[in-house]
Amino acid sequence: MVRLSPLLALLCLGCVADQPESAQTASAFEVPLPTQTDKSDFLALLRSEAEAQGYHVDAASEDELEGVSRVSPLTFNASIWRGNDEESMASAMDGVGHPGRVWIAFPKGENSQRSAEFRGSLIPKIRHRWPETASLPIMPSGAIPLVDDLVRTPSGYEVKASEAHKYQAEAQH
Repeated sequence: MVRLSPLLALLCLGCVADQPESAQTASAFEVPLPTQTDKSDFLALLRSEAEAQGYHVDAASEDELEGVSRVSPLTFNASIWRGNDEESMASAMDGVGHPGRVWIAFPKGENSQRSAEFRGSLIPKIRHRWPETASLPIMPSGAIPLVDDLVRTPSGYEVKASEAHKYQAEAQH
């Protein structure tokens, strides 16, 4: 069964909430997964990389996705965990505003070097298989802006100039 905490955290990426520094987002990417084959391949890659590090993946089943989708459309939801769900290493899901475009977010982690090494191993493999993968901006609070506030650029996503004031105010608090 998939833990709901990463799901809720990703659903509220544009929200600001106090959280331990280790849980704050260090980096995030959007991976285009328009087909079921893409989603299956992505999940297989996550599992392979997780197992190579001694981690494991919890992924939502079709029935679980269908149930959650009654509230908010969702076609992919998986989390990579260290230990017995002791520490989230990454969470990946699509949803309202970006169906078929999975956002994978990596927390800073309890051990920042371990977390960085895992990201450093996984992201190049994702980009190799899905070259349209784009980085997502991380706000000072550690949140990812709302999908409607983002614009795609050649180097990844940026906050739209017309929406930047929302996130500048956040930095001042």
